[in-house]
Amino acid sequence: MPREDIEFSADNVTLRGWFYPAEGADSKGPLVVMVHGLSAVKEMYLDDYAELFSRAGLNVLVYDHRNFGASDGVPRQHIDSITQARDLRHAITYATGREDVDPGRVGIWGSSHGGGLVLSVAAVDRRVRAVVAQVPFISGSGQMTRLVRPDFLPTVRAQLDGERRNLYHGGEPTLMPAVDADPLAPALMSSTESWEFFTKTAQDRAPSWRNEVTLGSLERIVEFEPGDGIHRISPTPLLMIVADQDISAYAELAFEAYERALQPKQLVVLPCGHFDVYTGAAFEASSKTACEHFLRVLA
Repeated sequence: MPREDIEFSADNVTLRGWFYPAEGADSKGPLVVMVHGLSAVKEMYLDDYAELFSRAGLNVLVYDHRNFGASDGVPRQHIDSITQARDLRHAITYATGREDVDPGRVGIWGSSHGGGLVLSVAAVDRRVRAVVAQVPFISGSGQMTRLVRPDFLPTVRAQLDGERRNLYHGGEPTLMPAVDADPLAPALMSSTESWEFFTKTAQDRAPSWRNEVTLGSLERIVEFEPGDGIHRISPTPLLMIVADQDISAYAELAFEAYERALQPKQLVVLPCGHFDVYTGAAFEASSKTACEHFLRVLA
């Protein structure tokens, strides 16, 4: 069955995406809600995962975060991690109200920063019966200390304080690149692999992606600590998929968080980098493992 263009309200902001009906279902079926990472839009390979899950008999909801892609919201290109987590809960509410969805069989899947979002939501929302966190964002402070040299931190903090003053006095949000070809240039994601993934994927399949985010996004991300509550996800079954060469969401942070998670839990380690999970062999392994997890728990 073809996917359906959908929209729903999240605190009076309209979010838009796609609904993939479960193939072969003749009654209410299980649901997986999917969310992407920093600055990404749904066309950046989430459709590939959704199609696979749908063929396996799962309903799937994919959408753009507020302020990005097809969704409404201002300021544009602004990331607020806590608000995005709340929007994910609105997405669950919308989807479980559909006639083709069983509200008692809900799973959530998130990749990168989206992996952090599903960890934070699964810790507090008991409608969630299964969670998959792929190459997950674990700690804003942990990311900051690994990405920014200690002698540069005061400058970064001063820039964030200055942006707060700018916004307080009615100024327009300052924009910064999401990625940059120069790994030493100021950007939200400064690695070469980030530049290559986002620019190539935008050119090939995601023309709505924009290479900019608000400076204030950085402060919101640094404040986000989804790993702190990972022990509260139990008894919801958790699958964490980690790339052992991940230098964007840092595999070591994910491994540390997994140790703090309670049972039932499963860890899958893939021999690849952060962005490899969206294509090729790593995609095949990650998507298959996630699909099996959802089918096992939500069947």
